[in-house]
Formats: sequence, structure tokens, C-alpha cells
Amino acid sequence: MAMENTAVAELWRDPAAPPADRVKDLIPRLSVREKVAQLCAVWVGADATSGQVAPFQHSSEAPAADWSDVLRDGIGQLTRPFGTAPVHPVAGARAVANSQREIAAAGPGIPALVHEECLTGLGAWQATVYPAPLCWGASFDPDLIRQVAERIGRSMRRLGVHQGLAPVLDVARDLRWGRIEETIAEDPYLVGTIGSAYVEGLESTGIIATLKHFAGYSASRAGRNLAPVSIGPRELADVILPPFEMALHAGPRSVMNSYSDNDGVPVAADPALLTELLRETYGFTGTVVSDYFSVAFLHRLHRTAGTKGQAAAQALAAGIDVELPSMDCFGTPLIEAVEAGEVDISLVDRALERVLIQKCELGLLDADWSPEPPILSESDQRLDDDESRALAGRLARRSIVLLRNEDDVLPLAPGTRMAVIGPRAHVADAAFGCYSFPRHIGVHHPDLRLGIEARTVLEALKADPARYEINYVQGCPIPDTEASLRLRAERAAAEGGTLADVVADEALGSRQIALAAAAAREAEVCVAVLGDVSGLFGNGTSGEGCDASDLRLPGRQGELLEALLETGTPVVLVLLVGRPYELSQYVDRLAAVVCGFLPGEEGANALADVLSGRVNPAGRLPVGFPAQGANQPSTYLSATLGLRSDVSTVDPTPLYPFGHGLSYNPAVWSDITLPAGEVWPTDGTLRLTVDLRNDGDSATSEVVQVYLHDPQAEVARPVQQLIAAPRVDLEPGAARTVVIDLPADMTSYTGRAGRRIVEPGEVELWVGASSRDIRARLGARMEGPRREVGFDRAFQPVVSISEG
Repeated sequence: MAMENTAVAELWRDPAAPPADRVKDLIPRLSVREKVAQLCAVWVGADATSGQVAPFQHSSEAPAADWSDVLRDGIGQLTRPFGTAPVHPVAGARAVANSQREIAAAGPGIPALVHEECLTGLGAWQATVYPAPLCWGASFDPDLIRQVAERIGRSMRRLGVHQGLAPVLDVARDLRWGRIEETIAEDPYLVGTIGSAYVEGLESTGIIATLKHFAGYSASRAGRNLAPVSIGPRELADVILPPFEMALHAGPRSVMNSYSDNDGVPVAADPALLTELLRETYGFTGTVVSDYFSVAFLHRLHRTAGTKGQAAAQALAAGIDVELPSMDCFGTPLIEAVEAGEVDISLVDRALERVLIQKCELGLLDADWSPEPPILSESDQRLDDDESRALAGRLARRSIVLLRNEDDVLPLAPGTRMAVIGPRAHVADAAFGCYSFPRHIGVHHPDLRLGIEARTVLEALKADPARYEINYVQGCPIPDTEASLRLRAERAAAEGGTLADVVADEALGSRQIALAAAAAREAEVCVAVLGDVSGLFGNGTSGEGCDASDLRLPGRQGELLEALLETGTPVVLVLLVGRPYELSQYVDRLAAVVCGFLPGEEGANALADVLSGRVNPAGRLPVGFPAQGANQPSTYLSATLGLRSDVSTVDPTPLYPFGHGLSYNPAVWSDITLPAGEVWPTDGTLRLTVDLRNDGDSATSEVVQVYLHDPQAEVARPVQQLIAAPRVDLEPGAARTVVIDLPADMTSYTGRAGRRIVEPGEVELWVGASSRDIRARLGARMEGPRREVGFDRAFQPVVSISEG
């Protein structure tokens, strides 16, 4: 049944026929081995030289794939042909085309679906590195995120890629978790709003968006990667699941399971989540793909399966359709289990139908399908083109958060004599997330050039039109991790040295701190650029598998910052971080604090624009910064007893709260009103009106944050929870009226019976510029019947902005 034999009038190849009919025609033609092969992937080129990019990757017991052998039965997916090792995009596209020809000419003749990572842009060499998801959240700008995702999707489609493994919809719960940098926010409404926009943008290009990690992953104990999850059903329903519910309405065609076990049940083997909730309640009809190796983990780690065949059976029964990244449990073990009667073939056919319908929709089953990716016929074959760079820059500028600006030390005056200090000041990829190609794969190929243009913060400041007078000192080594210390010791030994050489490096760090302090004393302003090394599984201070035991600045950066502050020179702290850190002991002595999170390839230029005042900072915190000693999981979504109280010596009040962000030219808030009578029907909407104006001489931007406060409910509820957050841009002298129509459904919560309810009673709307900076508290009375709502409820307000 080779695809090239297009003269055969087989229904499954007819693009005019309904996909369900085509798949119904195809499935009986396939043998058991060919069916199972469509549920697997092949990962070519994944070896020790590519580094560890998935948990326990190199201890995997998956058999190595022999290309000629797997071709015989067909291949369901190709795993990361661009994102596993450095390959020129055009050469990679040719290789994918050649592979697809071979796949289509052999076995059942069904081309493979190609998937790649795309969280901070396509995870390929020379592709644009966009800001990481915390920056998406800080932008509070779903329209901009939609544009970014659309641009990412176009680049993927040009290369012949079909599926992107993003967005991450895990709500940040514990700042110690290494994957905080991959989350959007600590608030489910913001995660859902931004995540839905990403889905819309990616899917608009024909690329399959994959929601992950469904569900509970971010709530692991003590913020440890893959650790058990012990949350209750109400936290799952009201915090973890809403972003997935919102994003499912945006039309994604795939979902990826969480690695975790929830109250002892691994998600990969949980039909209650993957089938009953996702498919039967939410109505999802796409594919569920396993997170890498998670099916095998049922046998190796969770130990709910005694064999790989049993692991395959559990995953299939739960609702996983495709095993990624390679053929393992869904290979020979599954085939043998089916042939032995231990797994019903109907489970295989159920998953296969979903996979083939998706391939049908992608055009992979069409008789006139071509393997040629569009980039091969393009005159401009760049992935990191001018338009992509400009879009990355727009998002970086939109997301930078000004946390503190004492005595208006910022913006910096032209010609300022400054000391630029810090281990992240002069590192090209310091602003990149762990899923960017340079930090994901490139770090394992030290001789590989970056492949894109990316200034360091130092370079951007030196090139700034403000013509600063700059003296640079690194100040201390790059933040050390256990893995990097081990690597340095191994390198010292290989070069004939000893561990003493590593200790000598630490002494050098002390001398560097002294030099940095001397440079700061001679400067008018000291710009300290500190933060994280983004990486994977111990090769960084932030990123997957790089969890933190506390929230102090990594390495010796706290010591460096203290030395700079002791000089008396005003210190502007610039943070390039994958998580918030505890700054309380320094903050009162800092002149200014600017947080860029991980703002991508244009991040340094964006920071220079903000420091100079050419760009007014507009970002708002998607996660709060902890206060002194606050090393426990806590977000602003706390019930009364989760806040500061007299019955605990631990004060969880954040140093900088969710939604916080300063401006050089803040908008003026005037009227904040509800309609007369303040009645909110339990089956209707309530109209909130906010008037803003810009009295300054530069453009400004505000985020109107609306929080629900429910004074009395069936269960203990968060004291406040975000339900609206429109961004409003104002040119000098402009005024805007923001009208927000709030559906009553947005007040719903999971009651004692386990069902989501809207109930009558008194509520308050807290309206302000952050979760702490509340400008008005408005009471409203909800009237009408107590209602139960579900997946079809209203998730977002209707917002209109007009000239004031």
C-alpha cells in the first residue's frame, strides 16, 4: 500500500471523503504490528552526545531502533528531527523529506507525523528564541502571545513539522520547582487566558498544539520534579484544571499527560482523568500523547505495572494514544500482549482511529501528499528573520517588570558613568529558557556557534545611544550547580589537575567580588546583572530537573550583591531569572530592581531600552516575589488562614505581590463604578467601568486587575482571585473608558458536593493595579437561583475599550 501508488482508488486516500469513513476503510487493512506502529515514535540521533533532555533518558530500556526494521511496519511519529542534535534547518528539512519518502514507500504507506518542542520558539538550531512563558504572563497581553505562537507555527510548518509540544498550562504552585520558568503564572485565569491565545495562534497555522502536563504536575511535593502530588480534589478542580478547560475551548488537537501520580494514581494510568474527564466530560476528540518515557515509568518508577506489556495495557486503557519519544512499551511488549489475549485489540483500534483521523486532517493520507517542506523552495530560508526578531523584541519589552525605583534613579541619564557587574551581564544566552535550542541542546556541543544574533546586556548597554561610560567586571563565577562543579572537577582531572584547582577557582571568585566592589565605588551607578543558568537535570539553576532547596540567589551572587551595596553607590539590580528569589535583605538598599525573567534573544536590547527610558516598563508580575525566610509553597491564592496570622510565626506575605509592576509614567485612575443597585444575576452579567487617563508626556500602559472576594461560601475560598485583567495602552494625553462585562459563571467554585456552583449572596470586586494595590472595593449582590455549571460555562469577561 505504498503512498506513491496513487492510481489505486482506495477510499482512505480520497481527500473528498469524510475522515471517519477514510479511517474506517484503512484500519481493517492493517496488521496488528502495523496498527501498533502507528501508536509509536522513532527518535533518531538521540544518544549520549545529545545530552539528557528527558528524565532518565539514558537509563531507558527502550531498544535502539533499526531504521530498516521499523520501516517494515510503518512509523507513527518522528521525534524531534530538528531538536535532538545541531542540524542546519534546510539540511534537516531535506532529511525529513527523504525519511518521509521511505516511510510512505514501505509498509502500510502512511507518512509519519513530525513533532518538535516549541515553548520558546521552535527548538531548532538557528530558530528565533522568544521570551520564556513567565514573560508571556508578565505581558498580560494575550493578543501578542497569539501573534508569537502564530509566528512559531509558521516556522514549524515551513520545515514539515506537524505538532508542537506546547503550551505548558501548569499553574505555578511552588517556586522551588525547576520548571517554574516554563509556567505562565500562579493564577489559573491568567494561565488559561494566555495559554488559550497561544493555542489559537499555533493552531491557526495548521500545527497541532499540545496542552501539557495534564494534570497536577506543578503541585509536586516540595517542588521536586516528578515527585508525588497530594492535592485535594478541590484544588485540582479550581486551580489546576481551569487553564486546561479554557484552552480546550481554543481548539487544541493534542494533550500530554503529567508524569506525576496524584494521590498514588499515576496520570499515565488514570482513566478518570484521561478518559472520563478529558473525553467524556470535556468532549476532547484529539490525541493524548505520553510525556517522554512516562508509559515505561509505570513499570520502572511508579511500579503499578509488572511488565512493559502491562504498562502499555494500563496506558492504553487510561486513554493514552501515542507513546513518546520512541518505540518501547507500545512496541513488541504491546504486540505480544495483544497476541496473548492480555490486551483487547479494540483498545489499540480506539487509539489508532484517533491517530489516523489526525493524520487524515493533516493531509498525510491524501493521494497527492508531498513530503517536500516549503522551506526547500523558498528564497529566504532564514528561521530567525527580521519579523520574528521584531516580534520577540516586542514581547520582551512588554514583559519587563520594574519592581522598585527609589528616588526615580531610573531611567538612567545619558552619559552615566556606570559599573556593569554580574555573572549574567556578558553571557549571550543568559536570557534564554531551558527549552530554547541553545540551552536545551547547544550546551552539549561547546564548539557550536549560537546560530542567532543575541547581544549580552553589557553589549546592549555599550551600544546604547545614551553613550554610557562603562566599566565591566564579572564579579563572581557563573552560578554553580552540583553538575557544573562535578564537570569542572572532571575537566581538572582530565587536564592533570585536581579538585584543588576547583577550590582555586573559588578563591578567584572572591578576588573578582573585590574587583567588582572597587569598580562600583568609582561609578555613578552600578548595574548588577544577576540570575539563573537555565538548563536541564542539574546542568543549571533553573529548568527541568533543576529544583531549588531554597530561594536564595544561586551561587555567590548574594555575596556579590552585598559587596556592591556596601560601596554606597546606587545599585540597579537586573534579574534574568527562571523563578523569583528572596531579596528582602537587600531590597531597602537597592536603588532599583528590574526583572526580565528570561526574555529571549532580544532581551538585552529590551532591557537597555527600559533602563534608558526609551521604553516605559509595562510588565506585571505573574508570580510573586517571596519575603524574607519565605521558603514554603505559597501563592496569592490563599484562604484567610493561608495568609499572615497570629497563630503562625511564618509570614507568607510576598515582598512583591502578584500583578505588581511600576511605571515611569503611571496611568491616572479616576472613576471605578458598578451600575446603580449593584445587582448581579446568578445567570447574568455585571458591568464594571473603569476610567483611565495619561497625564504624562510619554506613552504608558496599565493592566486593570479585577479580583473576586467572596466573604462567605460553602468552603474556604481564596481571599481574592483574578477574574479580569485587560491591558490598556494610552498615548500622552489620552483617556480611555474600560467596560468589563463579568459573567456570573466566573464566581463559580467547587462546592462540598464536588460540583461547581454559582450561588446568590454578597460578593466584592477588588479593582486595582496589583493584587495588593487595590484602588476600589465594590460590593455587589448576586441574586437568583443557585446554579451548577460545568465545562460549558463562561470563562472570560467581555471587554470593550473606548476613548474617554
